Amino acid sequence: MPMNRAHRRLCSSERWAQTTRDRILPWALKGVDLGEDVLEIGPGYGANLRVLVERVPRLTAAEIDADTARMLAERWGDRARVLHADGAELPLGDGEFDSVVCFTMLHHVPTDAHQDRIFAEAFRVLRSGGVFAGSDSGPSLGFWLLHVRDTMNTLDPKCLPARLERAGFTEVAVDVHPRSGGLRFRARRP
Repeated sequence: MPMNRAHRRLCSSERWAQTTRDRILPWALKGVDLGEDVLEIGPGYGANLRVLVERVPRLTAAEIDADTARMLAERWGDRARVLHADGAELPLGDGEFDSVVCFTMLHHVPTDAHQDRIFAEAFRVLRSGGVFAGSDSGPSLGFWLLHVRDTMNTLDPKCLPARLERAGFTEVAVDVHPRSGGLRFRARRP
């Protein structure tokens, strides 16, 4: 997992899980119909996953880190299908999901090209009419400090719509949170 020790400690904490449940997911998913079959790319330590399993009938999670994927499968495997997989190379069929989501993880993807491959895979595994939605953090001094010796490749909210459209998405919307500077996005597979 491309995170330093302090970052891993924060993201595996109960405090982070509560922040995810109470603030991040409600804002990121406001007005989004996730449908029946949902894929989460990059669940990390599972803060989002534990909220999503309560909201959707069928959840699949694709985690790139083998140890973290094993931990998630041990903890949540009876309620979610957990795959050890890179979101840019998903071992899933075309059109399997009503929605694909990712939260506060795209900045851990080292290059824009790799992020673009994740967008293309999200598009591929979505059914027609399916939604790709999520959020990520915006750059700040505190955010930068948390990422010392860590992967940090933040999304530019001005460029993100065009990148999602190049992947094939329509109805793209990107909003910046007025206080945190984080962003949320929604896009649809036609």
